[in-house]
Amino acid sequence: MSDQGAQRRPGGRSARVRRAVLDAALDALHEHGMEGLAVADVATRAGVHETSIYRRWGTRENLMIEALLEEAEEWGQVPDTGSLRDDLIAYAGRLVTYLTSPVGSAFDRALAASGDDPAATEARNRYWEARFARSGEIVKRAIGRGELPETTDVRLAIEMLVAPIHFKVLLTREALDPELPERIVDSLLHGLVGRGNSGEGASTA
Repeated sequence: MSDQGAQRRPGGRSARVRRAVLDAALDALHEHGMEGLAVADVATRAGVHETSIYRRWGTRENLMIEALLEEAEEWGQVPDTGSLRDDLIAYAGRLVTYLTSPVGSAFDRALAASGDDPAATEARNRYWEARFARSGEIVKRAIGRGELPETTDVRLAIEMLVAPIHFKVLLTREALDPELPERIVDSLLHGLVGRGNSGEGASTA
């Protein structure tokens, strides 16, 4: 079989090179952080030419995003406790834990700062579609159990859950309070008016 045919075969040389580069990028990120990631260093670690990385990924940011996409799969596992509230709190808690890590914070900022070139757009879309497809199962199961109405907008519910967390990481740069997931979930499920009416100091008029 020709070299060209081998490169086209799933699991062939192309796949091995891709895996080596992504692993090298993750190692470099863990050691040096986002700012210290250098394509030349990744190429040396992976045993490939620097030009090969640029030819495939285009930019340093695109390479970093794809490498971290796969690592993000680990924290993104969806809990199934049998309770909507508990599932949402657990999922949001995992997100907080990930985004308070150096690598998670770097990933979120790199994803937000990535450009609109085809490679970056594809990586960004793939990441968010995978996130919403997986986390949306929490809402779908809750609908099946009768905890939520069938008219619930699944994606909107997840967006309302994770948006405040990403907002603090990317825009206000605030520390993420460990109790934040529970506060977000209760506001999402009950609404601000409902929480105000049932909490201390609520009007009794």
